Amino acid sequence: MQLMMYIGNDHIESIKLDPERISKPGYLGTFKRNLKIKYKELIIEHGSPADFLVIDSSPQKTNKQSANLYKTE
Repeated sequence: MQLMMYIGNDHIESIKLDPERISKPGYLGTFKRNLKIKYKELIIEHGSPADFLVIDSSPQKTNKQSANLYKTE
């Protein structure tokens, strides 16, 4: 699983996540907070908040080749 940060339509950075820790309180928030601090100037320059997606890109056992997407706020 990965946490992906976007500003507008631009992909800024991805961070690999531990799937077993995603449900732990504060786990995703720590990464999101650090990314917002790291790219503060870029966020201010763009004028819109960053968007975050958690993506499960692991291969599925079915014939469908789609990734599961979860938008986080």
